[in-house]
Amino acid sequence: MKKRVLASLLALTMVLAIAGCGGKAGNGGKKWIVATDTSFKPFEYTDESGNFVGIDVDILAAIAADQGFDYDLQSLGWDASIAACQAGQADGMIAGASITQERKDSGWMFSDGYYDANQCMAVAADSIITGFDQLSGQSVAVKTGTMSASYAESLADQYGFTVTYFEDSPTMYQAVVGGQVAACFDDTPIMAANIKDGGLAMKLVEGTGNDPAAYGFAIFSNDSYELLDMFNKGLANIKANGKYDEILKKYLG
Repeated sequence: MKKRVLASLLALTMVLAIAGCGGKAGNGGKKWIVATDTSFKPFEYTDESGNFVGIDVDILAAIAADQGFDYDLQSLGWDASIAACQAGQADGMIAGASITQERKDSGWMFSDGYYDANQCMAVAADSIITGFDQLSGQSVAVKTGTMSASYAESLADQYGFTVTYFEDSPTMYQAVVGGQVAACFDDTPIMAANIKDGGLAMKLVEGTGNDPAAYGFAIFSNDSYELLDMFNKGLANIKANGKYDEILKKYLG
């Protein structure tokens, strides 16, 4: 009988231990898994100490503090973040994702917008290209699956250029600097920050921006709707109490 009791206690201990490792936070609530792409400065990137920093990182932290939820931010890359959310391996995604009807139609569910941004073209610092009409016969770079890729694709036939796809922005920028492509398309604040802070030999081309769209926090399953609801409530609160403006000023001046 003692052995049976001991076995039962051990089994109960194991169940509790597994439950404790299964995404439960110290306060007894769920620990949400949030995916991101940390090559998207100034919205999410890794600092010299290896910490995740940026506008999105700070906004998420401020909202979590306001709403009292726990989360684990995982740097997976853009495509992998989407895949993880779609497979149920992550609960949500924050990575400068533009809110579009096309994405909504394909299953993305977005929060309220938290930042308006557009896309534009950049070239090497010594390039003589000043507009789309000089791209005929050239190759331009984009990051796969992004709004900047869609923007470039919409112009390719009209201006006679081909589109080359990259998995991340840093590699794409180096292709421009190294002359492998004539230009690249990316989110305007991202390129501006990388050119300034990274000392990249690139320049934005005036007059090449499209209409701005809002960035949103994204989920892909109704199981994560509670997280989306908390994000919206927290976003409204940090905008009202000044924390949101404080975060933008920290990174954008």
